[in-house]
Amino acid sequence: MVREMAEFGGEGIMLAGAGRALLLQLANPAVGRGVAEHSTFEGRPVNRLKGTLTYVYAIVYGTDEQVKEVRRRVNRAHVPVRRPDTAESPGYSAYDPELQLWVVATLYDTARTVIEKIYGPLDAGTADAMYRDYARLGTALQVPEGMWPQDRAAFGRYWDEQVATLQAGPAGIRVAHGLLYPKHTALWYRAIIPPARFLTAGFLPDRIRQDFGLPWNDRHERRFNSTMRMLSLTYPRLPRGIRHGLKDYLLGELDKDIRRNSRSAKRQGVSA
Repeated sequence: MVREMAEFGGEGIMLAGAGRALLLQLANPAVGRGVAEHSTFEGRPVNRLKGTLTYVYAIVYGTDEQVKEVRRRVNRAHVPVRRPDTAESPGYSAYDPELQLWVVATLYDTARTVIEKIYGPLDAGTADAMYRDYARLGTALQVPEGMWPQDRAAFGRYWDEQVATLQAGPAGIRVAHGLLYPKHTALWYRAIIPPARFLTAGFLPDRIRQDFGLPWNDRHERRFNSTMRMLSLTYPRLPRGIRHGLKDYLLGELDKDIRRNSRSAKRQGVSA
């Protein structure tokens, strides 16, 4: 039986790959410059992560109203993220479809990587269904439909080409260092960073790991593989309510925001 993304997309274990997806995005110099100059990621990493997860959950599970709201949020956030080319450095734009494609590609490849570590290799039908559903994330983010690689084989070629040319720039490295070695965030966040940093390093391609200065050796590799084996044995046995708890919470918060916005708009309409 083909398992749709709805069976995987809400899994809390996806958080294990959040750092991987982000660092792969930052390894693209244009993305790194845009985040460094316009994002509050370093100071408010939890809020940014919640925003990304809410977008993914809404596109996969949400109502039309929820999808409309998260698209509005993304478009509003992207408006100021642009800079023209200068003599010192190339410009960038959050509306650049090539950069948007790369961002969604990192989300898809990371989700696939984490799921296969926990549940084992996906059968062809399930893998194709998951791939098609991630294409929806891209088109909702304004990636033209024709830009998303036609199938998983085409995506594999695109992915290999992109990773081979990635080289993190100073801006991306600075943002990543602030996230991986935080100094001015809540104590609980700093407490979870060491294991998160370890998982991030384990999931990254070796060259990207080196770009960001993440130490790795045979001992780290053995420990990472042991951790994945343990999670693959224990995590799938958790009740679905626990595994999908974060997704349910964030969609509930999104609904609250939509209702508050609606009430505010009605009051402004009456006062007008």
